Amino acid sequence: MSKKVSKNKPHASHGTPAVVALDRAGVAYDLHTYEHDPASDLSYGLEAAEALGADPAQVFKTLLADVDGRLVVGIVPVDGSLDLKALARAVGGKRAAMADPAAAQRATGYVVGGISPLGQKQRHATVLDESAARFDVVYVSGGRRGLDVSLAPDDLLRLTGGTTAPIGRA
Repeated sequence: MSKKVSKNKPHASHGTPAVVALDRAGVAYDLHTYEHDPASDLSYGLEAAEALGADPAQVFKTLLADVDGRLVVGIVPVDGSLDLKALARAVGGKRAAMADPAAAQRATGYVVGGISPLGQKQRHATVLDESAARFDVVYVSGGRRGLDVSLAPDDLLRLTGGTTAPIGRA
């Protein structure tokens, strides 16, 4: 069962770097908590969509890829996958491969399954799949398993310094 936390109030109990970044920016957002089930057969993202009662096309996962030797963030719907060639093209690169999970955790400060595009330890080039523009609000990880935030795609792009491109595959 998901629990929605009130909008735009300091959320000290959820003090992930992502929530802190949202509070500091003064952006309109909602927090959504749910019980992460380690025994679930669903991926982290599909588990979140189900727990939140949200359309999986509206819930986005944050993935890190190595593009020509640098880490790049790709944000795509949880019911699809990241097109690595498209991500490389979107950032002017030639080759892309999924980043090593340990490297992704070190670079972001988050654990796999809870990596947020917001409040990362280091700033990375970020690309949001263009399908996000279909929604007034999208869901992304709030910085830990069992915590998502919903916010306008334009705010997500502004806070991450990101761009949009067709980087998702169904």
